[in-house]
Amino acid sequence: MKANEIRKTFLEYFKKNGHTIIPSSPLIPKGDPTLLFTNAGMVQFKGVFLGEEKRDYRRAASSQKCMRAGGKHNDLENVGHTGRHHTFFEMLGNFSFGDYFKENAIAFAWEFIAKEMGIPSRDLWVTVFQEDDEAADIWAKKIGIAKERIVRLGEKDNFWAMGDVGPCGPCSEIIIDQGKDVGCGRPDCAVGCDCDRFLEIWNLVFMQYNK
Repeated sequence: MKANEIRKTFLEYFKKNGHTIIPSSPLIPKGDPTLLFTNAGMVQFKGVFLGEEKRDYRRAASSQKCMRAGGKHNDLENVGHTGRHHTFFEMLGNFSFGDYFKENAIAFAWEFIAKEMGIPSRDLWVTVFQEDDEAADIWAKKIGIAKERIVRLGEKDNFWAMGDVGPCGPCSEIIIDQGKDVGCGRPDCAVGCDCDRFLEIWNLVFMQYNK
């Protein structure tokens, strides 16, 4: 499946689930001196999450043009050294502004990955922030993920912040196991390893805090 097909399928899925499709904002963010480049899909919604502005919709989805070449999310030094970092990329995202939260967000993500995209569940793992019992319970009890495939990781991997200041919170990732052939070969290689075997394909960010 090509990038255009993935983008189209993603946006159509969330549109039929009540989301307003929002165009990508500029690569250089307007009115935000904390960022050099737009580095995530939520940047154009920062004011909404902070309660500084309101939109006429409570659910949104977008395909955001991003660059991570400075600041907290600096991928530049990894470009060319891994198979998963790029100077420029598009970030697909769905957002809720006081509408749904963890349970529905997790359900949307899993349905899209497992049903719409048809990725076998045997190849998928889930990570949660080590203190986020709520998300872990939703994955296990509502979605039916085996507990041994739910991995708890620390702040470095599973606590998201847009920058040094601003919205932040625990996150939960869907990971695909690409197989031993693309891994590092170490006997302890597992979810959380920095090699290319276990690839993050979805990051659910639960913005519960503002710092």
